[in-house]
Amino acid sequence: MRVKPIALFALSILPLPAGFVSLLSAQDKQQDRWMESTQARLKQIYDQNLFRPQATQTEWSEDGTSLRVLERSTGSSRPQWKWYEASTGKAIPKVETSSQVTETQDATDTRSDHSWSFNIRDQKLVIQRQVEGKNETQFEVPGGKDIRFYGMTWSPDHQQLAFIQSDQTHIRKRVMLVPTDPSYPGIRESHFARVGEEIATLRVGVVDVRSQSVTWIPLDPVTSNGQQGFYLGQVEWAGNSEELLIEKLSRFRDQRQFLTARPATGELKEIFNEVNPAWAISSQGKNLGLIWIKDGQQFIVISEKDGWRHAFLYTREGEELRTLTPGDYDIIERGPVDEVAGFFYFYASPENGTQKQLYRVRLDGQGKLERITPESLGGTHSYRFSPKLDFAIHTHSTIDSPPVVSLVSLPNHKTIKVLQDNQAIGSLLKNWNVAATEFVSIETQPDVGMDALIMKPRDFDPEKKYPVLIYVYGEPHGQTVLDEWSAGQSLFHRVITDLGYIVVSIDNRGTPAPKGAAWRRSIFGSLGPLSTEDQADAIEQLASMKPYIDLNRLAIWGWSGGGSNTLNALFRKPDLYQVGIAVVPKPQPHLYNAWFQEIYMRTREVNSEGYRQSAPLHFAEGLEGKLLMVTGSGETNTHIQIIEGLVDRLIELGKPFDYMVYPNRNHGLSEGPVSRVHVRMLIARYLIENLPNEPR
Repeated sequence: MRVKPIALFALSILPLPAGFVSLLSAQDKQQDRWMESTQARLKQIYDQNLFRPQATQTEWSEDGTSLRVLERSTGSSRPQWKWYEASTGKAIPKVETSSQVTETQDATDTRSDHSWSFNIRDQKLVIQRQVEGKNETQFEVPGGKDIRFYGMTWSPDHQQLAFIQSDQTHIRKRVMLVPTDPSYPGIRESHFARVGEEIATLRVGVVDVRSQSVTWIPLDPVTSNGQQGFYLGQVEWAGNSEELLIEKLSRFRDQRQFLTARPATGELKEIFNEVNPAWAISSQGKNLGLIWIKDGQQFIVISEKDGWRHAFLYTREGEELRTLTPGDYDIIERGPVDEVAGFFYFYASPENGTQKQLYRVRLDGQGKLERITPESLGGTHSYRFSPKLDFAIHTHSTIDSPPVVSLVSLPNHKTIKVLQDNQAIGSLLKNWNVAATEFVSIETQPDVGMDALIMKPRDFDPEKKYPVLIYVYGEPHGQTVLDEWSAGQSLFHRVITDLGYIVVSIDNRGTPAPKGAAWRRSIFGSLGPLSTEDQADAIEQLASMKPYIDLNRLAIWGWSGGGSNTLNALFRKPDLYQVGIAVVPKPQPHLYNAWFQEIYMRTREVNSEGYRQSAPLHFAEGLEGKLLMVTGSGETNTHIQIIEGLVDRLIELGKPFDYMVYPNRNHGLSEGPVSRVHVRMLIARYLIENLPNEPR
């Protein structure tokens, strides 16, 4: 840990020139001013939530001709549901208070034509039946302290209940301190499946309420590629009461299967199988599962098997019929199917990886890709569709403009009624007088174009050079360069620009941008080396494009995987970065959880060199700049012991660094009053102290 010399200690006993004392006083006042104004703005963001868009709760009527919106009227202390006609947006004389429409919180089927229900009680799955107006227990599936049930779903005839049982009894536990008595704290144990160790055992069961028996689906615990253990995606009834659909993923997620299972006979049938040398899953679960159409005789599945994330149409027997979305572009997220009109809806952005719009294609394979979101509207879009897909609740935002929520008709996208414009947020941001965010594409080599954004100080002068703070994530879990409200810590970064810094963020190869499967899988085997090279190449190229970027004053920071990439950047590129701030990083990836890390790097047993190259710990001797590491002692994700190994290594190397541990905070460092503000004030203060902020 860096120990800063108290150089001014002697001032208390030696006489000083009056001018020097005045200078110190002026500097102190200037520091007080920036700290006060910065803290005030951060409180607006993180404590007062003044920039958080107001939630818009809506619900369509069963026939889709009307919708209700939860609104708070002037002078009313309780929000009310107000009904509107979908085609006109005019109010309908029907009002219900929110308390009258609160959904039941237990997982019970409340349909009046069925008397069976279920819940979890005393760590058991309890099946009940209503007898003379009371729920009476009819059957129980034994559980246990380390066994949980989830994914419960009734068969269409309501006579069978499918469920997933997760058994963690064999998974090792981590011990953590519980902040009770400061002198004699308690301890808490939690299961933690580390890379290469045992994962939860999953089973799919079916309760038959007629015979009051449980049937376990015979899923092989060893996948066809020889891996012990598996994960489950979609598990639901396959359009009838005789078959279950089960999506089975290998431990490394390099194999993905869809199976239909008949509980009555134990028969299993494979209808889809995909294998990929890297990973077969598509986009972190957004597009897992399949969509049944044609009364269950066909299905749509999202896959990257042809190099792009596309929708494919199959028969129920597993025969591929066609690619629904051919072309060199990715589906970002699937949408609904309009079988009557013959369309499949989905989100994509073929020309710009930072945005998201709504598209559709014909189910019969005829016709071309059709964009539904108007060409004039950039940014990010989402839709909540009416039952017949002729209307939708449309939400649109950009990184510089808060969400506007509207009722629109489809497919012409005509705005019928604005439900929420978040004008108060827009006005507050305008009062901040911030500069518009600039998006650029950086080509570091042929066919490698990285998206980046630039945020500038309000009094920006292009003839001067500015210090730069780079915000990095760089791993397969998320993008930072998105044209979407509050994406990529953008609100915090606006505060940083007011301190005189330019903020840059770059999405390197390996991030889940819609740029093709090869882009996303380029980091397979070792997270860290490629992202470090891409980030360095990109910022140097950006400096040649934008002369106001001062490469002699370069800082980098990130959270979680971004913290890891910050460490790699500082250790591997010491001549480029002067300051690094790594928040809750994982400098020893082999100590991280199996669920995430094994997708991209397998285990050390099969990929020892990949883990060595990925770990910042092994490159700590390269540290030359100023480093601040931040974590929480209550971490359950990148737990503190992962970081402490690097702390010990830096001490062993004699490297100066700074280290802040927030007591009992978890991965978001948000527990306790004003914690989120304090973390960001720490980052801002570290920048000011270690990277001169005046333009030159």
